Parts: sequence; structure tokens; C-alpha cells
Amino acid sequence: MQATSTSSAPGSATAAMTAMMAQTKDLELVIRHVLAGLGHGLHAGRERGAGVEFSEYRAYAPGDEWRRVDWKLLARADRYFVREAERDSHVATWLWLDASASMAEPSREINGVDKLWFARTVLACVAAIAQRQGDAFGLVICGGGKVEFTQASRGPRQLQRVLAQLSKAKPEGSLPNAEVLRANLHFARSPSLIFAASDFLDWPSPLSEALVRLRSLRHDVRLLTLRTQAEVDASFKSGRAYRDPEQSDGLHRLSNADRESYKQQSRAHFDGVSASCRQNNIVHYEARIEQPLHAVLRSWLQLAGARAK
Repeated sequence: MQATSTSSAPGSATAAMTAMMAQTKDLELVIRHVLAGLGHGLHAGRERGAGVEFSEYRAYAPGDEWRRVDWKLLARADRYFVREAERDSHVATWLWLDASASMAEPSREINGVDKLWFARTVLACVAAIAQRQGDAFGLVICGGGKVEFTQASRGPRQLQRVLAQLSKAKPEGSLPNAEVLRANLHFARSPSLIFAASDFLDWPSPLSEALVRLRSLRHDVRLLTLRTQAEVDASFKSGRAYRDPEQSDGLHRLSNADRESYKQQSRAHFDGVSASCRQNNIVHYEARIEQPLHAVLRSWLQLAGARAK
């Protein structure tokens, strides 16, 4: 299943709001703004209170719902405790962030916005939704030739851990090679939801092979391909030199005569990404980082939800 965004670039008001969000270091503040009015969950078949059995108590933490506080225990212990529950469904959500050097590609239209910021913020919103649903969620960051994990867990403290790691991610180096990725696929042991955000400039690649492998292991894999408007319509300035941040093969210049060829090759590449996702039953959504973040998130979740029904 695949969808490609085709809406026009955002208006000045939307662009200004996105630029303001990109300047703040408070991911929680951005999440609250993006998720306002967003009513989508991450997976179907989960109803609050259905299939839930009491498991244990734990100390109250900021962000816990007051309705889960055991008031009788408060009267006896003079401390706040929250009732933990085990659900019939143990589906974990994994957030997969491409933090390679190519993700530093900036928007030419919105100051302060680049691919990594957009990917990080979308995945942070997915983490917040998972936390609200009571799901376990973890984080995988790939960049600098290595893989870094935040193990899956539940609750507001886990959200703080994930947001802290997302905030620290820097675009550097290349993605891990096939050997490193194969050695780290054990992170998703039971069937999981995997939300991966990347520019997928390399496909097929060790990264695509790892994601296809996870899908073959019955994980629900959902990809978000991020591009800039300049990449889509080849609106780079003529004569300006560019260097591939993940290669050491010199400078490249895009002349006016090169633009149409660039656009055709680029479209053929991403059509290939889409075709591979359809072939492997992977949810795929393509977006531009100039689009409203909440609209991209909504469309990605709706597309994934359509397959789950």
C-alpha cells in the first residue's frame, strides 16, 4: 500500500508556524500543538478497558492519568500510586529514525526546517500517541554507521527518554551496513509496529533489506519518505555546487539542461521505492517537509489504518 503527497506548498501562515516550531527545543510543546484535534490511534482493535487485567501498583509520575490513581491506597499509604494493567494485546511500537548526513538537507522555503527535524518531530508525535494508548514503544536511531536503541517500555517516563534521544540525534555519516543491521534486527522479538522515517535516497540498500526482512517476520512496517520541495521540482539554483554529504566524490553542479533529467531519474527512483513497498505489503507515504506537519502525520496514520481494517 502506498500513497504519494501531491498537495501544494504551504501558505505563508503555515510556513511561519512551522518555522516557529522548528526554533523551539521543547519537543513536548511541538507535540501538543501537532496532536491537537488529531483523533487517530496507531492500531485497530484496541478499546480502553477491553481485555485489561490488573497487574501491579507503581508510584505516580507526572503525566499519569488521575483516574488511574488508587484513592483507597492513598488514604492508607499517604502516597499516590497508579494501577498498572496488562492488556491482551502486547504489540510494541518501534520508531526508526534515519539520522544519516543526507537528513540534514534543508528546506529552501522554511527557515530552520530540514529532513531530520521533520522526521524527528513526526516520530515524537507517534511516541506520544503510543504513550496515550498505553502501548510499549522504543526507538531505533541509525546514523554514523551505527545503530542506537532505546528499549521499548511504557509510560510518561519512557516518553521523556525517547524525546531526549530524538532531541540529541544529529545528522552524520552514512547508514549502517548490511552486517550491522542484520545483527541488530533482534530488537523486535514479538510482532510490532515499526514506523520508519527517512529520505530513502538509497533503495535497494541495507536499510531497505532490513525493513523488508522485518515485514517478512510479520511485523507491521510503515514508512515515511521525506523530500524537500526543491528535490521534487529540481528548483536548486543553477550553477551552485553541491556535495553528497555521505560520499567523497567531489562537487556536483545542476545546470538548467540537467533539471529535466534529474526530475525523471528522481521520480523513477521513488516510484521504485513505492513499487517495492507494494510488493512487500509495506505501508508507504511520501511527503515534503514543507507540508503542514499535522497533515502529514494524519495522512500517514490514516493510510496505515486503512490496511488494518
